[in-house]
Amino acid sequence: MQGLMQHGALTLDKIIDHAAMWHGGREVVSRSVEGPIVRTTYGAIRERAKRVSNALLGMGIKPGDRVGTLAWNTGRHMEAWYGIMGIGAVCHTLNPRLFPEQIAWIADHAGDRAIFTDLTFLPIIAAILPRLPHVEHVVVFTDRGHMPAEFAPAGDAPHFKGLLCYEDLVEQHHADCAWGGFDEGTAAGLCYTSGTTGDPKGVMYSHRSNFLHTLITLQPDVMGLSQKDVILPVVPMFHANAWGVAFSAPGAGAKIVMPGAKMDGASIYELLDSEQVTFSAAVPTVWQMLLQHLEATGATLPTLKKVVIGGAACPESIIRAFHDKYDVEVVHAWGMTETSPVGTLSVLTDELSKLPYDQQMPWRLKQGRPPLGVEICLKDDEDKRLPHDGKAFGHLKIRGPIIAAEYFRGAGGKILDDEGFFDTGDVATIDEHGFMQITDRAKDVVKSGGEWISTIEIENIAVGHPKVALAAVVGQPHPKWDERPVLLVKLKEGETAAPQEFIDYLQGKIAKWWMPDDVLIVDDIPLGATGKIDKKLIRKRLADDGYKLPETPMQPSPPPAKPTLAAADGSQPVKIYAPDPVEEVEAETALHAPEAELEQEIQPAGEPLAASEAPSPQTPPEAQLIAAEPEVDAKAPAAPTPEAKPLSAADAIIAEAAAIAAAGPKPAEPVTIVEAKALEAKPDTDAPLRLHEPDKVEAPKPPPQAKPVAAEATPFAVPITPGRKSKAKAGKTKGEKAKPGWASTYLDFAVLVALTPAILAGGGALGVKLGLIDLPLGYNLMTLDWAPRAAQVGVATGLIGLVIALFAGFGRLWKAALLALLITGATFGVMFGAKALFGQAPPIHDVATDWKTPLVFSDAALAARGGAAAFVDDDPSLPVGSAAFAGRRIAEINAETCPAARPLVSSRSPADAYEAAKAAVLASGMTLITDDPMDGRLEATAKSFWYGLTDDVVVRVRPDAAGSRLDMRSIGRDAGSDLGRNCDRIGALMTAVKGG
Repeated sequence: MQGLMQHGALTLDKIIDHAAMWHGGREVVSRSVEGPIVRTTYGAIRERAKRVSNALLGMGIKPGDRVGTLAWNTGRHMEAWYGIMGIGAVCHTLNPRLFPEQIAWIADHAGDRAIFTDLTFLPIIAAILPRLPHVEHVVVFTDRGHMPAEFAPAGDAPHFKGLLCYEDLVEQHHADCAWGGFDEGTAAGLCYTSGTTGDPKGVMYSHRSNFLHTLITLQPDVMGLSQKDVILPVVPMFHANAWGVAFSAPGAGAKIVMPGAKMDGASIYELLDSEQVTFSAAVPTVWQMLLQHLEATGATLPTLKKVVIGGAACPESIIRAFHDKYDVEVVHAWGMTETSPVGTLSVLTDELSKLPYDQQMPWRLKQGRPPLGVEICLKDDEDKRLPHDGKAFGHLKIRGPIIAAEYFRGAGGKILDDEGFFDTGDVATIDEHGFMQITDRAKDVVKSGGEWISTIEIENIAVGHPKVALAAVVGQPHPKWDERPVLLVKLKEGETAAPQEFIDYLQGKIAKWWMPDDVLIVDDIPLGATGKIDKKLIRKRLADDGYKLPETPMQPSPPPAKPTLAAADGSQPVKIYAPDPVEEVEAETALHAPEAELEQEIQPAGEPLAASEAPSPQTPPEAQLIAAEPEVDAKAPAAPTPEAKPLSAADAIIAEAAAIAAAGPKPAEPVTIVEAKALEAKPDTDAPLRLHEPDKVEAPKPPPQAKPVAAEATPFAVPITPGRKSKAKAGKTKGEKAKPGWASTYLDFAVLVALTPAILAGGGALGVKLGLIDLPLGYNLMTLDWAPRAAQVGVATGLIGLVIALFAGFGRLWKAALLALLITGATFGVMFGAKALFGQAPPIHDVATDWKTPLVFSDAALAARGGAAAFVDDDPSLPVGSAAFAGRRIAEINAETCPAARPLVSSRSPADAYEAAKAAVLASGMTLITDDPMDGRLEATAKSFWYGLTDDVVVRVRPDAAGSRLDMRSIGRDAGSDLGRNCDRIGALMTAVKGG
């Protein structure tokens, strides 16, 4: 049974419609590219956005066409944003911080037909236009007075029709334009990943996903925006829709302040102060610049209440500075382009919020918990789930209606696992409170001696040093440990420091084997287009410069006589971010262990380690070689036990280090400092821009003639009369023949009872198929209820018949008794098999290969289904009463239980794929309802062999980068489980199309 509520498509035009209707006078403030502050309202934004829609329609832009924007956060950009999406076109935000070659590759891959841009980016547009054959129009976000006098592409661009002035377009077109009217699954926005691990990949947001993301961000424990707020989205609109703020602010009716191109500390503070901003969102580097400006000027933040920080791990120093000096709450968030982007936020639980602020810090530093609508989990390399204990490191995976299901044009192939989770590429932990912490990117984690070292953890601590402006840690090849960490430090202006200062600063704050082998003080650390540290470029520059790790790793200065874990100022304990494998008592014992005993413990099977080969305290234990028996997997950290035991590998390493230290320090080798030019942020010119018959049973010989059985020996109240002898005719010898008696009649009855379940089930199926009875009677009652009950009676009558045969003449009655038992056994076998099938098959009747862009039925198909048929939903979920599947989305269940429910991408042309699909549908005996080759749509009805149940099938064929993509949906007209019928049908059709 379905609910009786209204259904409305969740399209984004409704957000700005709501803002204009109910918050029409609320301000939208922008710092324009031309310089002045510009003020408008949500009402005016909507009206001008409709004019933009009409201008686009005049250019020939159609629903589904991609329209690029290369612009800063301004009111004009927001108008174009809604104007593009309102007519069903796709707003493709381009990142101006990428290299021009990358921007050209992305715009060409997306197939942008027009580009809206700011004046500041016209040189980029001129340079890349010859490489953009699809771009016909370039619209400049400015007025006629600021339009450039001359503009020409840097090369041949015959497709380009000239620059257009934005304000002219707005003035020349009217505001009467119909928005919406399309499916909520229609594509709305396109944003490409940064491409740090290969070619950028396009993430195609739908109207529904962005609308749901807006509702999620408005939750109190997410962004919790209100119409009373004044919001400054410093994060650009080309970064995953400005983290959704460009939707959530008008959705809440909040005043929004657009920063334009200026995002330095002074410019951001000017807007925070003059517009009385209460909420803002940006990456850590922006807030570092702001805090430096506040410190230098002595300014304050009287109205700012909350900032969301994401894009990179937020250092503790930023969180404390905002809280201690300016009374601003910091919400540490995590997300990515593929998650729309909010994935988790570090909003404390009620229990944790009652702790003193210093004790809350471990959870504030984590990336937090997922909001309603988002699921996360950790999995190991074998795709098995890991516990939420705060210790297990695993691959962070995520799923939900706002998470990407595949990349644009199929880039990257399949990106979801068998449970429908997307692999984020991050390594993380989840603690017992549900707080997730990113420990590193999978590509950036340092793999040393079979263990993982988190570069982010080391960076967060290093940046807390008073002299450090920015820090980065990368892994470098090591002949023994595979990789070892190197710390790069950019000092604050005017500061000087020696590398040893930072090794000493890290001492006691991280595990000994996490300690960097080297520290390089550099003039600059390159940042990528998204403001994150570009470690790929750092590693390349180090390799190009021939950098090698020092043979002798850097070591901390000798500790004081009485070491302490207190901070330098004594204000609070220093957090140990990675557990050291040696407890204090064990470490002390190890440091005083006799040398002879030490050698016995750490030597592998073979020769003892020479002194020159002994590992330093900063290197991880090589568990495979030096662990005490029994041998332990290097990936599984050994749990310390309280009882006395031989020295562990870590103890032995520390003891060996102590022995080396006692013998006297070795002269340190000089540390090579990388020149600043080696780490300049410049294009990686070496990287190309490119972006599956029964055994025979012999009858027993007749036994001797049975003698009459006395009544008192009979276990029944009524005597059983044995067969009587019959007289043979004269001249013939004839065997005895038993006349029908009570026993024989009973056994005939037992056979009939044994056949009853099959008669009931078969009669129910035939009756439904012929239309004599309805499905509830024939299937639910006769097959699922009456037949099993009759089978139970058949068992009892069959066993009684067997006993009767034993006492009444087994030699003559065994066939009837055996027949009754065989039929009963077969019936029970079928019943148990059916029960197992019911237990395994999910209670669904709807299977599709694509739930991201649901396959919908035409009016003709819906009319054929009739009003009594099960409801067709775009994204159905199972109701309460569906056992373990209750509340789960059908899309998830399809992914788990129906391997055949996958799109078919082939090299065929769409026309050939359509004909193959049509042939497969007709060959299967289905009846066609819709045959539309122009739209690539087939619709048909199918009837099952048993019961004649009717299912409706829709087939969709679309162009794809590889050639064509074919999707199918098969849905029963009767609610309840189809026992895998629709899954089997899709599998059979897909197989037929492949072979066709």
